[in-house]
Amino acid sequence: MAQASITKGAGAEPALTIPQRIILAEGWTRRAIACLAGACGALALAPIDFAPAMVVPMCVAVWLLDGAATSGAGALSFARGSMASAAGAGWWLGFGYFLAGLWWLGSALLVQADQFAWALPLAVVGVPAGLACFTALGFALARLLWSPGSLRVFALAAGLSASEWLRGHMMTGFPWNDFGMALAGVPALDQTASLVGLHGLDILAMIVFAAPATLADGGRRRLTPAIVAALILLAAMGAYGALRLARSEGGFVEGVRLRLMQPALPQDAKFKPENGAEILRRYLELTDRAIAPGHSGVADVTHVIWPESAFPFILSREPQAMARIAATMGEATLLTGAARVEDARVEDAPGGKRRTKIYNAILALQRGRIVAAYDKIHLVPFGEYLPLVGLLGPLGATHLVPGIWDAGAGPRRLRAPGLPLAAPLVCYEAIFPGETVEPDGPERPQWLLNLTNDGWFGATSGPYQHFAQARLRAIEEGLPLARVANTGISAIVDPYGRILERLPLGVEAVVDGRLPKPATPPPFALHPFLWTSTLWFFTIIFAALGRFRGFAGLT
Repeated sequence: MAQASITKGAGAEPALTIPQRIILAEGWTRRAIACLAGACGALALAPIDFAPAMVVPMCVAVWLLDGAATSGAGALSFARGSMASAAGAGWWLGFGYFLAGLWWLGSALLVQADQFAWALPLAVVGVPAGLACFTALGFALARLLWSPGSLRVFALAAGLSASEWLRGHMMTGFPWNDFGMALAGVPALDQTASLVGLHGLDILAMIVFAAPATLADGGRRRLTPAIVAALILLAAMGAYGALRLARSEGGFVEGVRLRLMQPALPQDAKFKPENGAEILRRYLELTDRAIAPGHSGVADVTHVIWPESAFPFILSREPQAMARIAATMGEATLLTGAARVEDARVEDAPGGKRRTKIYNAILALQRGRIVAAYDKIHLVPFGEYLPLVGLLGPLGATHLVPGIWDAGAGPRRLRAPGLPLAAPLVCYEAIFPGETVEPDGPERPQWLLNLTNDGWFGATSGPYQHFAQARLRAIEEGLPLARVANTGISAIVDPYGRILERLPLGVEAVVDGRLPKPATPPPFALHPFLWTSTLWFFTIIFAALGRFRGFAGLT
């Protein structure tokens, strides 16, 4: 095979293949190959969704790990060099991947450029550099299990999926653009998320997209065990997805007609209090728009949904605004994002001082009264709060959204009049698999409600990636999704991830639709990480088997 038949320093050969050149690459050539391969992987993500592009970083990862060895005076120095080389290659591949997939983060800093433009390099380059450390760790872990046979792709999947899981959980987590999202945009294959969730898709994607690398082993084309495994996995995923969709449960919740209002409000105007009256007027006129001949506006629906942080004022303290909303809505119930305030005791303050807490909330209003509320639990680092404030605060750093925001205490449930119990998700909360529905509640929610404000990111790939992740939560949980974003993408999605109604990015519009009924809870919804853990365990077993075969001299 290629790894066994090539040694560094063997001299240039006229007929070196591409895999052999990558294995033998050193220095900046090796780093550039890793970085460019990672960037190619971003083509597999929304909005492009060209899943085969993920073959490039995964195959290159295999060949880089094949070449992750240095000469040394003994086994210990060899092992250290091998680990360092693997981690270095992983960092550069991850940096390219996250740089190409998350460049749009810089758009948020340009909304208030006078305050935050200085931090543009930190967002565009610093965040990918930090996230790449997880990829470096994944490569190092994979190298511990590496073997000279085709089963080494399972070592890659075991190590890199473990680091992806850590990325989704450490320091509040950031499971954005996991490698498994390459499968989330493929019809039928995406239904596997109902079994193993996003982190299970990570493992499967790594095995499937890395397997072609083994075709180059030994310089001859043949079906390797890794290729066979990948083909079996693809066939099983496709069959399961097709069967699940064919047997899908249909129907809609009786007596519920939704209207999604997407105002496409410019982000730089949204937080200015002097714009409050005009913003509300725009919302009300758009909400009461007749969308077709013979329709009479808001009277056609039972529930209206507005996006996250809809107002540049505290709605509960503006009785005139509440009255105008009540007059327009009539009998319809409004679900809207809004800041909610609460006078609360500060536990660690001397003398038991009290201060006003402010929450990023979802409010349900009926006839001018707030009848239900949910406070956002998972705040956005650098967006709604400043991590490491003791270190970064003195340097002049601050978070993007003005004010001091507090995290809600839960539970993640919202019961609005005339609607089934909802699992509310404010913006960023929709990206966390297994956390959208609380498993210990007395009653399982019947739908997902996601309000967001993706106006921070303009007409970039960010809103598309955010919507793709929210859609995957619907598949994982077997719950329909109603999503409203300030600038888009707003949609109604059924419990199988099929988009029933949709408003495109950057369009001011409303769309009406019915709320689908939930599906029977799929395996992931019942036991969020049981099947993922089982899949990872078997991946470790196959990686270990490959290592044992390598020690035994079997290929």
